[in-house]
Order: sequence, then C-alpha cells, then structure tokens
Amino acid sequence: MLRNVALGEWLARAPFGLAMSSGFFSFYAHTGVLAALTARGLVPTHVAGSSAGAMVTACWAAGVSPEELAATLVALRREDFWDPSLGAGLLAGKKFDALLRRMLPVDRIEACRVPVQISAFDILARRTRVLERGDLPRAIRASCAVPAMFQPVWIDRRPHWDGGILDRPGIAGVPPGRLLFHHISAPAPWSRETAPLVIPRRPDMVTLVLDDLPRANPFRLEAGKAAMQAAREAAERALDLPIDVDLVRLSVAA
Repeated sequence: MLRNVALGEWLARAPFGLAMSSGFFSFYAHTGVLAALTARGLVPTHVAGSSAGAMVTACWAAGVSPEELAATLVALRREDFWDPSLGAGLLAGKKFDALLRRMLPVDRIEACRVPVQISAFDILARRTRVLERGDLPRAIRASCAVPAMFQPVWIDRRPHWDGGILDRPGIAGVPPGRLLFHHISAPAPWSRETAPLVIPRRPDMVTLVLDDLPRANPFRLEAGKAAMQAAREAAERALDLPIDVDLVRLSVAA
C-alpha cells in the first residue's frame, strides 16, 4: 500500500472513478472540485453520485465542461427552477427539467462519454435504485428531488425522490476499484442529526472533505459562486498534499 503520495500523483498513476455525494445545493462546490481535477488532466473513467453529486458528475459525463457548468450555475436564478404546483412537493420540477435539457448535449445515460451511475430513491420499494440507462435529465431530476421541495419523479411508472435519502455518498452502483469520493459534510435538509456524518469506507477509495465552504440555498444562490471558487482552490491544494491511503480521508480547509 502506497503511503505519503500526493493525491494528484495517486490519481494520475492509474484509472480512477469519481463519486460525489448529495448535499443541498452543493453542486457549486462539486463543480469547483471537478474543475480542479480536469485542469490537472485528471479525468475519471467512470462517475457516480447522488443528488447534487449526480447532477455534476452526469453533466460532465454528458459532455458539459466544468467551465460551462460553472457559467450556468453562476447565472442561475431562483425563477429558473422555481415552479410551485399542487402535488407531493412544493415544486413541479418542469422548469428544472427544461434547464437540464437545454444544458445537456445528450439525453440518454448510455450516450455519455464514460459510464454513469445515478442513485435515486424508489419510494414504493423504499430502497436505492441505481440508474445506468434511460433518460438522463429525468434521472438527474429524480436524484435531486429533495422531499417536500420537489414532487416525485416518475421513472418506469414508479415515483422517485432524492438519491441521498439512503445513498448519501452516491456510491451504491460504483464497481470495485480506485475511487475518489468528494464528501459534503453538511447534513441533509430532512436530517435531524447533529452528529458528524459517517464517511463510508471501501478498498482503494480516498475521500476528499473540504471544510467550511459557503452554503447556498434557493434564497441564497449568491453564496454558490463563493463556494465554487473556495472548493476549487481547496481542491487544488489538496492535490499536492500527501495522503496515507490506509487513512482514506483527506480534509482541507476552504
């Protein structure tokens, strides 16, 4: 087992996957991390995620560059996705769906340039469902459908909610092998837990935790740009820091 190798060097030595966790409006921070990786030429061979993590990894896999995604997110306004409607959730999600379809170069998961695993919560089965084929915008929207905020998203005649309900890390569908996992430490909106979240462990996985990032929400979108920049700068520093892969976690202050 390698020890005290810089994170960037560890990633460059062999193919790796990238997984990004759920986290309310943390797609800004995830985009900053992704930008830091690709700027170093560190390109994952497969991606996965839940909720905000699914949105960022799937958009990149579909062909959206980190710069393009960043530009879209910085320009995002609440009215771009805010469509209150009667139903099992405040927002219908039609505006979010339209936004994704305008942004994505492809509309099928299987058309992405690398394999994608998107975690969503099957409401009827009460379990995580990993989406690897089918309509890409709908899969992303299902994974991002925060309960009470968004109405369920129907796939194969079954309603789905946010993938982070049971698979917060977004790694349920990730195959064995080398994996970089970006973990958002803030609790989920529906969680009443105040204790630190448990970070999953698995062989050949290194977890990157960026602490003290600004937190955006639908009424504080301006914090997203700051979170994105802080995450990119912290991730750039992290790539040069030594890791002990037995410890599996690298924490960096934003």
